[in-house]
Amino acid sequence: MRVLVVEDDPQLGPWLRDTLATAFGASDMVTTLEEGRAAVAVRSFELVVIDRGLPDGDGLALLRDLKQQKPSPATIVLTALDDPLDIARALDGGADDYVAKPFEPIELIARAKAVLRRLFLDRGAIVRIGNLSYDVLNREVCVDHAPIVVPRRELAILEAMVRRIGRVVLRETLEVAAYSFDDEIQSNAIEAHVSRLRRRLRAANCKVVIKPVRGLGYLLSGE
Repeated sequence: MRVLVVEDDPQLGPWLRDTLATAFGASDMVTTLEEGRAAVAVRSFELVVIDRGLPDGDGLALLRDLKQQKPSPATIVLTALDDPLDIARALDGGADDYVAKPFEPIELIARAKAVLRRLFLDRGAIVRIGNLSYDVLNREVCVDHAPIVVPRRELAILEAMVRRIGRVVLRETLEVAAYSFDDEIQSNAIEAHVSRLRRRLRAANCKVVIKPVRGLGYLLSGE
């Protein structure tokens, strides 16, 4: 799962990005409408959190663009405005929910999970391959119904492959899944993560196989 934060506050923005990354996976942050439009043009996001008051305009302008995407991401609008008309304008503009500033992390995460739950109702929130199951919303991996702990980047890589079961997943796709825009990526980082993921699944007696496809990426399949 990937999250985009569109927030220009120099303290709130990074805090939002890190909080949502802990809960949902790789998160990116931009500070303007123009940067938001550029981000969604090059990457797909499942959740976008948008501030209303951005330096180059109202965040609702980006919201309208997002709703034209197929499939469109879940969206939450942040606002310092508590006027019911402003809240109604955000919801009428296509926002799945809104959060009024100031707010606590627990409220934001709960609201994000609620809108994502509705999003995944139509997409299948739990994917099963062999004796492995992956809960996309809660980011939980189970082997033979027993949960196993998978570190964040390995989890992002596994999710990218699970969502493309039976297809070759390009190395570049795995980099996008595991790393944010401003992360530095070592030349052998993906190979190292995949190697550790393989060992972790093997130790849990998982029956799925991650096969390298020379010069391209990896293929996940059930035995």
